[in-house]
Amino acid sequence: MTDEAAFLAALPGFAFAFMLVLARVAAAVMLLPGIGEAELPASLRAGLAALIAALLVPSLAPLMPPPPVEAWRGAAMIAAETVTGLWLGWLARLLVLALPIAGSLIAYLLGLSNVLQLDPALSSEVPALGRLLGLAGPLLLFISGLYVLPLQALAGSWRLIPPGALLPAGDATETVLRAVTGAFALAVRLATPFVLASLVWQVALGMLSRLVPRLQVYFVAMPGQILGGLLLFATIATSLLAVWARAAESGFLRLPGAG
Repeated sequence: MTDEAAFLAALPGFAFAFMLVLARVAAAVMLLPGIGEAELPASLRAGLAALIAALLVPSLAPLMPPPPVEAWRGAAMIAAETVTGLWLGWLARLLVLALPIAGSLIAYLLGLSNVLQLDPALSSEVPALGRLLGLAGPLLLFISGLYVLPLQALAGSWRLIPPGALLPAGDATETVLRAVTGAFALAVRLATPFVLASLVWQVALGMLSRLVPRLQVYFVAMPGQILGGLLLFATIATSLLAVWARAAESGFLRLPGAG
């Protein structure tokens, strides 16, 4: 058999392997933090997915199954890869969503929850502080190089979940529940200084209203609450982002396939 004939004979298998890899990678790139942001053009994300898949196919070729005879079986395998990619991307995305969630909670405590901006990632309007922290997360990922860790987990996911195989429903659901709980716990932890400051502020206002019954507490409280909250945010913003970065790194290292 000539080289050309051997190449043509191997081409269907290579094409099917590329489609399997591309299905998982493209689905993950839609959600991965940093490279999967909604602000990036769709054509750029599609190009990144194709490039990553092309780089992974040679090393994953020994794991790839042969093309199935039935078309429906091949379509089912590609669908399974897509679900796996979405699952992995969502697990990584949850760690970044902790920042806008914390920002929304902080804005509520400061009395700025009515100042809304559109967040393409959440497809809804969020408080301005939530949007600010939502933009700071991907920026910090690129500056620190943490965006590489989810990609490493994606590349290692084929060792845990064979190509074309369905996710184990029980383990996948348990992993998602732990990730959601961890993301909300991280958001609350980031907002803890503002929760404590708000508690002290409300107690002080209650005492002031008792001491000076004629005082219009609301008109005194709101400007002080907003100004004090913004000053506190400016003071601890760097530490807040550093805490999030450490938690995000730890979370990325626990992603399926990262070990």
